[in-house]
Amino acid sequence: MKFSILLPTRDRLDLLRLAVASVQAQDDPDWEIVVSDNASADDIGAYVRSLADPRIRYIRQPTLIPVTENWTAALDASTGDYSIMLGDDDALMPGCLSALRRAIAAGGEPDAVYMQAWQYAYPGVIPGHTEGFVQMGFCEFLPNCDAAPFVLPTATARRMATEAMAFRIRYGFNMQHFAISRRFVDSLRPRGPFYQSPYPDYYAANVIMLMAPRIVAVPRPLTIIGMSPKSFGYFYFNRREGEGVQFLQNIASTVVREKLRAEFVPGTNMNDSWLCAMQTLATNFPEAALVPDYRRYRLLQYHALAKDGVGTLVTSVRLADVVTLAPMLLKYGLAALLPGRNRAARLDRLRAAASAYPRFDPGRRTVPYRDILEAARGLTG
Repeated sequence: MKFSILLPTRDRLDLLRLAVASVQAQDDPDWEIVVSDNASADDIGAYVRSLADPRIRYIRQPTLIPVTENWTAALDASTGDYSIMLGDDDALMPGCLSALRRAIAAGGEPDAVYMQAWQYAYPGVIPGHTEGFVQMGFCEFLPNCDAAPFVLPTATARRMATEAMAFRIRYGFNMQHFAISRRFVDSLRPRGPFYQSPYPDYYAANVIMLMAPRIVAVPRPLTIIGMSPKSFGYFYFNRREGEGVQFLQNIASTVVREKLRAEFVPGTNMNDSWLCAMQTLATNFPEAALVPDYRRYRLLQYHALAKDGVGTLVTSVRLADVVTLAPMLLKYGLAALLPGRNRAARLDRLRAAASAYPRFDPGRRTVPYRDILEAARGLTG
């Protein structure tokens, strides 16, 4: 059984080197890396050639294409039995592939494996955090990290997709959480590419939860997700989403945007792209009888607008939403009348109450690691 590590990249050679090194350091040698270069100015090809390893393959897009198409190119060029979409600012934890091999064998060669992952933020990436830190994202169905792998109940997996349609995050959508069997990918080809929509991970993760006959869950963190100065997370948390969209080219198709034209409202690009992913999922799998919760989407958008002030919120609400959102508007209006510190605290509580995430402790802690490879090694020791 061979693992394919998919590494789409664009102008992040410094980070790509670390991701590749994390694969080269694995104690399981049966892997390949597919580096899919999205028209980088960096000479990624020369770097790959310098490695002189036939397991590391290089393809290049002659012109810049959307991130989803580059992911698809990497997957289509792979030959492994299971693929992991790593990303050039991410890394495998030491022992990742050997642990996956054991879990796959014990789990009866499942269609997919969902594994816990660390998150590592480089120093200064997240506002208010001058030092690097690590944490874990929320996953409702995973027990503590020392628990043994298990087969995820089908009903639980299907509910994860249903919650995503309702704009609630109950597990990590990042593809770095998944190892996906080629058998499962091939079974979905009549529905189009495995990666679709402006957010290919939001789409693909929920396709897995919705359609995979057998999923094995691994509570141990086997990958580490990077938040670097060149990641979309950086642009999002620093309120520079437009730059992130241009960098990744995560733009919705004209067909999907036209279908959703009556539903879009001002807010964040993240929620717009999430909506596009869920609409694509509902369209491609009509037998699931799932429909995106458009009202919940608009609620999240309006709460996002409230960060810019109650005035921005009030002037942006659609007339058709005024009645159903009247309680929310009243709460924000009353909060605006409070004195400074109390007003800020109350507004934070209102936004938290409408968050896509439940309240949870990510276990965030400051770490001295200078990069994601140091973090992967340090967290294993």
